[in-house]
Amino acid sequence: MTEDDIATRKMQFLFALRSKGVTDQRVLGAMEKVDRGQFIKGLFSERAYEDMPLPIACGQTISQPSVVGLMTQALQVSPRDKVLEVGTGSGYQAAVLSQLARRVYTVDRHRRLVGEAREIFEAMDLSNVTSILGDGSLGLPDQAPFDRILVTAAAEDPPPLLLAQLKIGGIMVVPVGQSDHLQSLIRVTRTEDGYDYDELAPVRFVPLVEGLGREA
Repeated sequence: MTEDDIATRKMQFLFALRSKGVTDQRVLGAMEKVDRGQFIKGLFSERAYEDMPLPIACGQTISQPSVVGLMTQALQVSPRDKVLEVGTGSGYQAAVLSQLARRVYTVDRHRRLVGEAREIFEAMDLSNVTSILGDGSLGLPDQAPFDRILVTAAAEDPPPLLLAQLKIGGIMVVPVGQSDHLQSLIRVTRTEDGYDYDELAPVRFVPLVEGLGREA
């Protein structure tokens, strides 16, 4: 692929993001820097720059770029923030967050996904990302509180254990709804008095599952 081809593909990629409502310049800049192609292997690597979800190992998916962009935009990450991501998956979302936050902790229940993502983070020299094998539904109490929490799997309700790990003024973005129905992307802001909820968009994610994944 020539440099012109790469430039054209990148321009089309960013245009697709803007057309779906991703307008925050910091988010667009982060997504321009992070090559989605590094996170997709095998048969689907040719489709890495299309705005569609794709299957990855362990029965999981890499979200479509516009959804990654909209979730990142809704999180309103600032350069001093400490962010928790629940559901590392391919590592793509965490890599995007790494361009925006001071520190990113990402947790996944599948050992293979954590290992593969860690290799990519090291190859990209993303020294501000820590990937952890664990039950993401429990969060990371030892590192709490967090300025921002992003959940990349659907819960029936915003998980109380994760809400409790938000700072006052912190934001969590989470898909909410039954796994076999269309879900809603929710933004939760923790206030002095409780939590404020905003419904953002319809989405479809794999369900948030407790415990560690069985290794094939």
